Amino acid sequence: MGQQTDKLFLSVAGRPVAAHTWQQFDGAPCIGEIIIVTREGMQNVFAEMAAKFRFTKPFRLVAGGKERQDSVWNGLQALSPDAQIVAIQDAARPCTSLALIEATVAAARTEGAAVAAQPVSDTIKSSEDGGFITRHLDRSQLWAVQTPQTFRVEIIRRALGAAREKGLQVTDDTAACELIGQRVKLVFVPGPNPKVTVPDDVAYVEMLLSRSTR
Repeated sequence: MGQQTDKLFLSVAGRPVAAHTWQQFDGAPCIGEIIIVTREGMQNVFAEMAAKFRFTKPFRLVAGGKERQDSVWNGLQALSPDAQIVAIQDAARPCTSLALIEATVAAARTEGAAVAAQPVSDTIKSSEDGGFITRHLDRSQLWAVQTPQTFRVEIIRRALGAAREKGLQVTDDTAACELIGQRVKLVFVPGPNPKVTVPDDVAYVEMLLSRSTR
């Protein structure tokens, strides 16, 4: 989006991207509380957002860390002591449906860890130098993972604790589960669940959000 653009606050279908995402979880009966992890100095902005859009679930604002996993760790420490399940969501993924949130929560209760995912439809190649194909990958075994990534609280704490102990950086939370041998259930995403990343995503997300409110 460029260094001067914070995609979370882009206005899409009448409200900021992050407000749409927050609304989806605020309206989910299976969600009891919401932890917003944000960079230092932005807490007031999110507090004002909650008031403006009249979100009703209890929420807490937590400062993020240097890396994604550090931010998730900080959020986990802010959970209520009786929390059993936690759903970790990209704020820039505003089209996540209630059905998908509920499905990942149910799968995490049963399996311990679950992730929203879609099978890869494109042919995928591996390249070691970024210039030439090294090998062909069997797409029938490949899935693109999204969010929510949902876990029993004690499992994701143990998994991220293992990564921190070993000094490893993980690109998503399910990767940490591999360190402790925890299987992660794939929860099929039947419809679009895009993340706002590049400018062209904005029009697509606006179309999806507008269609869902008709």
